[in-house]
Amino acid sequence: MKVVIVGGVAGGATAAARIRRLDEQAQVVVFERSGYISYANCGLPYYIGDVITDPEALTLQTPESFLARFQVDMRVYHEVMAIHPDKKTVSVKNLQTNEIFEETYDKLVLSPGAKPTQPRLPGVGLKKVFTLRTVEDTFRIKEYIRANRPRSAVLAGGGFIGLELAENLRELGIEVTIVQRPKQLMKPFDPDMAAFIHSEMRRHGVKLALGRTVEGFEERGGGVDVLLQDEAPLHADMVVLAIGVTPDTALAREAGLELGLKGSIVVNDRMETSVPDIYAVGDAVQVKHYVTGADAVISLAGPANKQGRIAADNICGGDSRYLGSQGSSVVKVFDMTAASTGVNETNAEMAGLAVDRVILSPMSHAGYYPGGRLMTMKVVFERETFRLLGAQIVGYEGVDKRIDVLSAAIHAGMKATQLKDLDLAYAPPYSSAKDPVNMAGFMVDNIAKGILDQWFLRDVPALPRDGSATLLDVRTSAEFAQGHMEGFQNIPVDELRGRLSELEPGKPVYVICQSGLRSYIACRILAGYGFKAYNFSGGFRFYDAVMNDYSLSQQATACGMDQ
Repeated sequence: MKVVIVGGVAGGATAAARIRRLDEQAQVVVFERSGYISYANCGLPYYIGDVITDPEALTLQTPESFLARFQVDMRVYHEVMAIHPDKKTVSVKNLQTNEIFEETYDKLVLSPGAKPTQPRLPGVGLKKVFTLRTVEDTFRIKEYIRANRPRSAVLAGGGFIGLELAENLRELGIEVTIVQRPKQLMKPFDPDMAAFIHSEMRRHGVKLALGRTVEGFEERGGGVDVLLQDEAPLHADMVVLAIGVTPDTALAREAGLELGLKGSIVVNDRMETSVPDIYAVGDAVQVKHYVTGADAVISLAGPANKQGRIAADNICGGDSRYLGSQGSSVVKVFDMTAASTGVNETNAEMAGLAVDRVILSPMSHAGYYPGGRLMTMKVVFERETFRLLGAQIVGYEGVDKRIDVLSAAIHAGMKATQLKDLDLAYAPPYSSAKDPVNMAGFMVDNIAKGILDQWFLRDVPALPRDGSATLLDVRTSAEFAQGHMEGFQNIPVDELRGRLSELEPGKPVYVICQSGLRSYIACRILAGYGFKAYNFSGGFRFYDAVMNDYSLSQQATACGMDQ
């Protein structure tokens, strides 16, 4: 059996190695048009920022090491120009000699990946306008910085690459502005959770020009003007386009393979395309979202590696299935960590799901053990069934392990109420006896049992301020004096039982505290005395962070630039 693989990074390299482990006699040929195979895409920004200093560390395998260990013929600088399914051949161009030849196959695996989205805008091809996707892209940016010592950069796009590159450029002392059309960074997060990411970026000097439309680029004064719709241009010494990626599927289209979202390759759960004996994996394929069941294109390294393994299993006579992508991800944002899994509240509602959520601010480990830091968690679930849909966490230590627990819970089909039952490891330096994941489960369980009723940030404008309800802040008087919602009276929770006479019976009570815990206790006290009480999800800390972000964004819009 002869297997030809197009693309030698995550999915392609994984498929090649797996095929060899399953079939020692198979002939495996991999064509990679760049000079590198099995390299760490996710590490590229950190090489630019000198966190990774050895360029060889970016390459997990070389053609020589792959041949030595797996007897796989890795041919770099070879570009597949066409696929001929009727003849079961591919046309290949040697980019070093310009020779074009045909290669036969019994099975073909397409792992072309995705290419940086290149908007059709004036000036995209300027020498000081870069993209970052390959090792070669990385070296070009790094060499430009070494040779020219730029003082400023504009990054068009605020996704994973944009955030990681912003951090690394700031570490080099370069002024950074992120500009993009959406009004928030990191679309996997809801706008309220993205507020914490915005705050961390601003705290480290990154300027955010959100809700702006880029219309082109022009060279001026030794740098580049980023032309904006209806606003003055932004000027910088360099620009990096990081507005997303597009499946690189021209080969598949020309070969007549069925295409789907964004031109991606349609595959079944065995990673088989619409053409017999042709498989496809990685960033170029359309998959099912594990939570919603909807078609999706999810460009992440984890799914690409799994898909490469599944395709290899099936090529070698097995029956492996890809169950879908959850979109689990984590990103370093300077000192902070942000992670998500499943679907956020925004996308769940767009998918037509009836959703509810809990927002909490637990410590990363036991409060009495030194060094604990607050994290902000948002857990999204289906209102009637309590099916766990997704989660987002922004914080410091311990964020990654909590999102992984929640990811596993979603994959296992657990209900949000069952999070309370998970038996999670505890020692004071690492967690609390009631882990943050358990705490989220306790909260959802209280909702399911009718013990907890919530109100949310979106309800603030419609709060009954006409005297028909009581608005109550149960923090200390010192906390209340430092900032509070307009129209709220202050009765600290520890004084509440003795001051119930200050509340008018029969009126609903909307309660808030700093994190949501004391206000929950206050709600239970009030319920015990016949009041109908609602707890603010997330607490004043959450409210203040989101409103401060909104205020800064409004100021930025008014003056044309972030503060």
